[in-house]
Amino acid sequence: MGDKANAHPGAAGRAVAADRPASVRNVVLVGHCGAGKTTLVEALALTAGAVNRAGRVEDGGTVSDYDEIEHRQQRSVQLSLVPVEWDGIKVNLLDTPGYADFVGELRAGLRAADAALFVVSASDGVDGSTRMVWEECAAVGMPRAIVVTHLEAARADFEEMTRICAEAFGADDPDAVLPLYLPLHGPPGPDGHAPVTGLTGLLSQKLFDYSTGERKESEPGEDQLPLIEEARNRLIEGIIAESEDETLMDRYLGGERIDVKTLVQDLERAVARGSFFPVLAAAPATDGARQGLGTVEVLELVTGGFPTPLEHDPPKVTTIDGRPREVNPCDPDGPLVAEVVRTSSDPYVGRVSLVRVFSGTLRPDETVHVSGHGLTDRGHEDHDVDERVGALSTPFGKQQRPVSHCVAGDLACVAKLNRAETGDTLSAKDDPLLMEPWDMPDPLLPLAIQAHSKPDEDKLSQGLARLVAEDPTMRLEQNQDTHQVVLWCLGEAHADVALERLRSRYGVQVDVVPHRVSLRETFATKAGGRGRHVKQSGGHGQYAICEIEVEPLPGGSGIEFVDKVVGGAVPRQFIPSVEKGVRAQAAKGVAAGHSLVDVRVTLLDGKAHSVDSSDAAFQTAGALALREAAADAKIHLLEPVAEVSVLVGDDYVGTVMSDLSGRRGRVLGTEQTAGGRTVVRAEVPEIEIGRYAVDLRSLSHGTARFSRRYARHEPMPAQVAERLRKLEREAS
Repeated sequence: MGDKANAHPGAAGRAVAADRPASVRNVVLVGHCGAGKTTLVEALALTAGAVNRAGRVEDGGTVSDYDEIEHRQQRSVQLSLVPVEWDGIKVNLLDTPGYADFVGELRAGLRAADAALFVVSASDGVDGSTRMVWEECAAVGMPRAIVVTHLEAARADFEEMTRICAEAFGADDPDAVLPLYLPLHGPPGPDGHAPVTGLTGLLSQKLFDYSTGERKESEPGEDQLPLIEEARNRLIEGIIAESEDETLMDRYLGGERIDVKTLVQDLERAVARGSFFPVLAAAPATDGARQGLGTVEVLELVTGGFPTPLEHDPPKVTTIDGRPREVNPCDPDGPLVAEVVRTSSDPYVGRVSLVRVFSGTLRPDETVHVSGHGLTDRGHEDHDVDERVGALSTPFGKQQRPVSHCVAGDLACVAKLNRAETGDTLSAKDDPLLMEPWDMPDPLLPLAIQAHSKPDEDKLSQGLARLVAEDPTMRLEQNQDTHQVVLWCLGEAHADVALERLRSRYGVQVDVVPHRVSLRETFATKAGGRGRHVKQSGGHGQYAICEIEVEPLPGGSGIEFVDKVVGGAVPRQFIPSVEKGVRAQAAKGVAAGHSLVDVRVTLLDGKAHSVDSSDAAFQTAGALALREAAADAKIHLLEPVAEVSVLVGDDYVGTVMSDLSGRRGRVLGTEQTAGGRTVVRAEVPEIEIGRYAVDLRSLSHGTARFSRRYARHEPMPAQVAERLRKLEREAS
């Protein structure tokens, strides 16, 4: 970062290992889809000597986006770790998907990292979702830097992009978002666009020419220095403003020339503590080049300015029973505390867990305790088990290169942890611990599926279990009311990847069917019914008659059964039989096949036979009586209503409220929050928000989020109920 000469890159073709936390940097790359994160990772790997000039590892395969699904979809769908070595420092580059549906992978990357590189495209600008992630990082004080890509675009303007970044990310202090280098432009082409061929270091006032494919340092001409003077002075003032030396600003304003070494040290400290956010430029290497533009500068920033794991406070740790436990941050000799940040399945190795070690040292073939958070509401089983660690390795594309250990602060892949899931804690078996979980978005797009064939049905349960074990942002539901298997996802792309993984990894072919909400039925008016079950066919017959009255109850009352039989018209031993028959019929429904709720059923009278009456006969009579009562009454179809909270930018509040009203929603109110956002609260029928996760993203250009919870069931409007019944008849 201090404009040093070319550092010594790591050797290609070998595993990158670390023996102490101070020699590790964990960096997550964040940015919208298409910003160039994966391209930047591969360019950094090439510059560090980890891959050859074709952008591939020495033993085959690319370093990122190596999954077959990623090849087919031409985008990242999962978190990828690419370790490289620069100037004796191991740099773990965590490449995250930019598409909103895979925000769970982004959150995992943020959890595993100590600093973030925000990658923005000079041709696309900064989108709303990237701003939201920036605010999340700011809330926890994560150090950040910005890398501008796609400078080769015809309308790319680095200076203008820097201004946009300062507006988007420097709301509190625009002078904290400043460039460290300015682009050098070559001769204009036929279209008038002058390509970026190098960089000018604002602090060192040196030129770094990348036009030949190798970074070459030179001194600027006298006519070039005035061109950078304004930007250089502003950068120096921004660095001094963040300096811990309070006398530095007075000395600078007094005309004293501040030593560049002092400025670099202050800059590195400001970046590490998350108070200054440098802007850099980068581009991939051209054909035959060894170094992409700006890649050396990015690696210098990462190794010199980003914090070590020793400077990052670990998540809270407790014992299994919830008692707080103090653990020294990043102590290689301390108790083992590690976390599974990602789980994947390899067809040859089996389950592979990407693990971040926060304390202690993880070694192969030792037995560890696996503690889960018990996300049973998402289809994840609660577990507390001991497991033997398999081989440790560091990933590089599809390859896994063995390592002898993983020290505190580092990341490694662990094979054959068959019970460990994403988010689980690994600790010593005689000292089991549990780490505080990270926030994961709630999946709100339902995907109802069924096995395509009988062989698929046999494998479906296991395939789904493995799928949700890998991805905690998926929720598996076995709906008891609709008898559907529902996989809750974050969006359509998330759902497509889930189906593809079921097919390609686990050999399960499924069909997507329309998702049904849990409807109910109830009586709108009081009604009576008579159930007569009399059969005589020779020998032992069946005889049971009962008369009931059904009346509606307030919502949430369930089914109430009252016995008002007098004179023993129905023998006492058969009254529970009538109730059993009534409740069984209520569970099946009385009109449209949905369970009956919120009624009082009163048994008034009946008849029995001394020989032919039985428990089964009175159960049948009770069911018949309820059906007859329903035939003479008005039946309401009840639909579930959800309480929805939408967090949206002020510019889209009106659009969101209008859309909710169009979904038969009732807006309950709004509440202003920080950052120019508003929370809109409303009650909306669940049948109207099945695809709201997709629709809201379109309405708000990806800047809004929402949550929902079940509120109650209430009567569906008659015209809507009739339309639904018509659709059900056509489907059957």
